Amino acid sequence: MSRNFYALAATLAAFSLIACGMAFVPSSFQPGLPANGTLWKTLSLILLVGALASALVGMLTHLFEQVDRRSEQRRLADRARRRKP
Repeated sequence: MSRNFYALAATLAAFSLIACGMAFVPSSFQPGLPANGTLWKTLSLILLVGALASALVGMLTHLFEQVDRRSEQRRLADRARRRKP
């Protein structure tokens, strides 16, 4: 599950870099697209914040999955120890 959030974070970060690059391209190279650099910078910032939030959720998900897995292993080991005389 956490891999999905990591992939989403990487995708959003890539689009953020592209939007940041578009802020520095002159308007003659982008016909039909918004030529305002402020719009591209704002979009880049929003995508970057989304990427960071997605990475944080991915790390927390991975952390809780690991805790759950280790507690299950500990529970099974305790049960096996109790069964042996």
